[in-house]
Amino acid sequence: MTTINLTTKIKASKQTVFDASRNIDIHQKSASKTSEKAIAGITSGLINLNETVTWRGKHFGFYLTHKSRITAIDFYDYFVDEMERGKFKSFRHEHFFEQQNGFTVMKDKLQYETPFGIFGELFDILFLEKHLTHFLLERNKILKEVSEQSKF
Repeated sequence: MTTINLTTKIKASKQTVFDASRNIDIHQKSASKTSEKAIAGITSGLINLNETVTWRGKHFGFYLTHKSRITAIDFYDYFVDEMERGKFKSFRHEHFFEQQNGFTVMKDKLQYETPFGIFGELFDILFLEKHLTHFLLERNKILKEVSEQSKF
């Protein structure tokens, strides 16, 4: 299992950052480089507990779909999305939010497993972990910009 941990400091309220993180439209904006679109489930606005979204985007030259469900939520501190259907063996993304000195500290903990045994592990080491880290960093950059401008 691979774990990616990221921390982003945002000058906005915890509620603003929390809601921006659950906003399907903002996610689509942050994932524009992969042409990612919400194609089923919640396709716009805020996603909530037990709701699903199915994404379709181009990664490594292929269009892939990924269906996630919000499996836990604690307003405005924490939520989890987990893959229900997709190319991973498992995929769990935890989102943490903390108010500190006028900033919101947003932490991502993404844990996933690749299929295909040793071939999947090798693909992860060579390409996937870096790709997902950059994908999350771009997402967090857009979340920071939108939250600090409070334009959503």
